[in-house]
Amino acid sequence: METLALVNRLSVAYLLEGDHPVRALNQTSLEIRPGEMVGILGESGSGKSTLAVAFLRLLPANAQYENGSIRFRGRDLLILPEAELRRIRGAEIALIPQDPTLALNPVKQVGCQIAEVLRAHVPIGAKERAARVEELLGELGFDHPRQVSHAYPHQLSGGQRQRVVIAQAMACRPRLVIADEPTSKLDASIQAATLSLMREIGQRHGMAFVVISHDPTVLAGFVDRVAVMYAGCIVEEGPTEEIFRRPLHPYTQALVRLCARYMPNTGTRSRFPAIDGEPPDLTGLDVGCRFASRCPERMQVCTERATEETTHDSSRRVSCFKYGN
Repeated sequence: METLALVNRLSVAYLLEGDHPVRALNQTSLEIRPGEMVGILGESGSGKSTLAVAFLRLLPANAQYENGSIRFRGRDLLILPEAELRRIRGAEIALIPQDPTLALNPVKQVGCQIAEVLRAHVPIGAKERAARVEELLGELGFDHPRQVSHAYPHQLSGGQRQRVVIAQAMACRPRLVIADEPTSKLDASIQAATLSLMREIGQRHGMAFVVISHDPTVLAGFVDRVAVMYAGCIVEEGPTEEIFRRPLHPYTQALVRLCARYMPNTGTRSRFPAIDGEPPDLTGLDVGCRFASRCPERMQVCTERATEETTHDSSRRVSCFKYGN
């Protein structure tokens, strides 16, 4: 199948004054195909958001792309001139931010903020833009889109603000939408409805999604494929059902155990599961597997050399010495 975007051995470090660089991404590779829903799963600090923002080349000034590439429709985004990137951002690649309250301007009507995206990329008049904004809001489940269009962010609920930033991201019907924890600020009761709306609109317009989350239940039943990140590396990748039904990497197994949805209901009280130990210090990583200090299955080789990716059956890849290399 055709490749829409390809991250190839990407490494990103944050430079800190008077300290060693923090290597947030290390030789990370990921393929995204047209219309595909890909999930990025991992705990805080694993590099998920760095990977998301790297697509748009909007990392902070102290971030450094050390090596690798991000190819989108055949072009390497890391070497494109800024003027070309501005034409891609919002039009072909869009970002749904984690916190809509911070993303929206509090003194502008939400319809105007959605229209700004259209004005930057689509050569249509003001009336057509207003109609398109109302159409978008209607697609996202608002019963009175015109009324919502004239509202200010503080007049909307958290779920409504989240749908507004989704409308901004989808305004130009981009080929790729990156959603950074898109439901983290929502009540559980409306998380599923929001995700279903995103999937339905994405399928209707042929959009591909990268959905970032620390919660397996957000991704289960929503994305087609999951990549699990730990300490800046993708440690396992495969079809969603396979990842959650039969996780291979010890870190993935631990994440699945942490989720109550996958815990057996024994009817007895037990200690809530946790991953022992602490994530590694990304300023000075020793040789060996990054998960070794927390892994209950570690072997001597795990501390002696870095793991390499291996293919486990036709649809799974995993970086763990239990499976070779």
